[in-house]
Amino acid sequence: MTEKRVVFDFDFQFTNGGGIQGQDFRLDIEGDDIDDAALVDYIVRDLRLLMVGPARILNKKIIVEAHKRKAKQDGGRRVYVELSHDIEDGMVTYPGLPAARICDYLSRERSREIYEEGTQFQIARIEIVANTGTYLDCPSHRYEDGKDLSQIGPEAFCDLDALVIRADHRQVRAIDASWFQDRELRGRAVLVHTGWDAYWREEAYAVGHPFLTRDAAEYLRDCGVKLVGIDSMNIDDTGHDGASGKARPVHSVLLGAEILIVEHLCNLAALPDEGFEFSAMPPKVRGAGTFPVRAMARLR
Repeated sequence: MTEKRVVFDFDFQFTNGGGIQGQDFRLDIEGDDIDDAALVDYIVRDLRLLMVGPARILNKKIIVEAHKRKAKQDGGRRVYVELSHDIEDGMVTYPGLPAARICDYLSRERSREIYEEGTQFQIARIEIVANTGTYLDCPSHRYEDGKDLSQIGPEAFCDLDALVIRADHRQVRAIDASWFQDRELRGRAVLVHTGWDAYWREEAYAVGHPFLTRDAAEYLRDCGVKLVGIDSMNIDDTGHDGASGKARPVHSVLLGAEILIVEHLCNLAALPDEGFEFSAMPPKVRGAGTFPVRAMARLR
């Protein structure tokens, strides 16, 4: 197969000030092309850059040229931390939406009439709205022409290099862009630990919860994050404490940039600030923009 490389100029700004520019930079690529976002991620890893914020790729062209290096294989010991709430019969995740219903479609007792002696099975019937438990939002949740769950590849929500931002709900409710400055963000999953999951299944969970502001969402978008998660009732201000709460600027900004959102995380206190991969895999459902996930972290 003919090997190809990309030639380009770049202009990167850093979240802690300053920047770096390059001209006629060359990198190996797989296939015939590479988009600008993937190219930014590639060069950040290749140069081992830190604190990269807004970034531009300029004068890009593809050339036929032999590759100069071989890809390195990643490894590591597998230690997982569970970050999802249990889904239980009768559970309400979001006020006003119906409760989850979990029951037998085929009970073990009934199955004994179907199978030979000593053989039995249980088949559950599960009726839930998509916004149940810990769930992931993709663009079609907010935008009619946005990608749905069947159109999002696993690389968007599996084994993402991640970090935790600590924003204790007792200290801050409206989490603005300042909480994310001076941090390595580009290409990573950003998980916001507020401690609000302590109120899960309580009435207080829906009232006065912490959330991100529009400027935080815009900053995270401009810094090229891949996914944003929070252990709160909603990543936006829902207004359940008396405010109007009809706008959803964070959903609009992030999903408009194809940055996935995971809400109702838990157990983020058990994670280190960095040094882990985050995964939150939904089923491949056509026509759905939200679905429960099994969210987890793999520690290095």
